[in-house]
Amino acid sequence: MVQESETIWMDGKLVPWGEANVHVLTHALHYGTGVFEGIRAYECNDGTSEVFRLREHMVRLVDSAKILGFAAPYTADEMVEATVETLKANKLKGAYIRPLVFVGAGVMGVHPGDNPIKTCITAWHWGAYLGEDALEKGIRVKVSTYNRHHVNVMMTKSKACGNYVNSVLAKMEAIRDGYAEAILLDTSGHVSEGSGENLFMVKQDVLYTPPLSGVLGGLTRDSIISLANDTGYEVRETTIGRDMLYTADEVFFTGTAAELTPIREIDARVIGEGKAGPVTKLLQTEFFKILKGDNPDYEHWLHRYEA
Repeated sequence: MVQESETIWMDGKLVPWGEANVHVLTHALHYGTGVFEGIRAYECNDGTSEVFRLREHMVRLVDSAKILGFAAPYTADEMVEATVETLKANKLKGAYIRPLVFVGAGVMGVHPGDNPIKTCITAWHWGAYLGEDALEKGIRVKVSTYNRHHVNVMMTKSKACGNYVNSVLAKMEAIRDGYAEAILLDTSGHVSEGSGENLFMVKQDVLYTPPLSGVLGGLTRDSIISLANDTGYEVRETTIGRDMLYTADEVFFTGTAAELTPIREIDARVIGEGKAGPVTKLLQTEFFKILKGDNPDYEHWLHRYEA
């Protein structure tokens, strides 16, 4: 269950959590015409707090709306300010943050007409997305029977609400079959991503990850590529077959919610030693140092605030 905060930012003002409502004929509710971001705030070891790559998330949110053909009512900078306002109002030193821009109620039909474009930002306390033990022990995943969207079927570079029905189906299938998460292949049969995560594999100390042409370019993905390069590892963006995953030394997911989560098993094949491998552990440790404000080289990724 979501741990309720006191207020939610809606269309320029803070409203009580229980009053942040929309009409049942909201266009996005029926047709998925909304875009969103997942963002994290962390309490740092020096007592301050930070939101990780906040402005870049908001720029992507505005771009996602543009891809779907409507304009976000607020600029990226205005939503950055609104996010900090929301965190402070709810006294959240660390949080998961969900901004949402969506087509509201008005015309009811596939074409949204001149329906109003609504915006909300919600923040709440949230723990480990895939479980408290997942970051250390790793998770079991399966290759889904569902493919990721073809680039000419959906707008795959927009973080659109409707796109995630594909993710919901894959995730439900994985849970039903006894796994924690799914890996989706693209329509050519190559590895794409998880239901809400990007994927990396390690083979002989080289990192491999699917190219941007076949995945949503995650900001955590981008961060890990930079961190790996700075740490001395080579990263290759290339097509990956599922058989390459089975014989990898290490495999892990990245994402705002998943952070950096090891994968210990895929389709009943144990990956490496069946736990977080040395490269995964190193990157995980260094990544969390950044998130906790302990590496000044990456300070530009942190939007500091005091709750």
